[in-house]
Amino acid sequence: MAKPVGGQRYARALFELAVENDRTDQWASDLALMADAMQDEQFNPFLKHAEVPLDQKISALSTVLPDIDPMVRNLGSLLITRGSVDSAGDVSAAYGQLVDDRLGRQRIEVTTAVELGPAEAERIRQFVADLVQREVVMSTRVDESILGGMVVQIGDRLLDGSTRSKLEVLRRQIRAEAASG
Repeated sequence: MAKPVGGQRYARALFELAVENDRTDQWASDLALMADAMQDEQFNPFLKHAEVPLDQKISALSTVLPDIDPMVRNLGSLLITRGSVDSAGDVSAAYGQLVDDRLGRQRIEVTTAVELGPAEAERIRQFVADLVQREVVMSTRVDESILGGMVVQIGDRLLDGSTRSKLEVLRRQIRAEAASG
């Protein structure tokens, strides 16, 4: 999934500093916390409000997240100063992708119509790991509207093996045959 250029740029800069300081994992965690806070439905409007002085916004970030690394907090201050609060999630995602690339990991999301059991989830994770030749970190979600089967998101690729998708293909084929026949 492509991220905005600004998010990539901030993420790359922070990532390079994190590698130099051997803090990639800690900063990934701190950056995710900061992005969540900046996207909070109550905190986000405060950070973007034109009448709130900049120093109060930056101070509020320190108050809300007192334990994050100062370098990550500095990035948060920069995002606030530049009016880029809404890009915090993109920065965090881009940074996470840089960490995953460095560690040879691939994140995937598997959507099924029913909850996967642990054995099923592990079998799918291992299948995709063999396919992409990388360690796989899998998240799952349930969407009853797919009816059955599964949809697997691997980076920018979508593998749709859902029953809904198969029924849609069949419906199009029937319409095409009816129109031509």
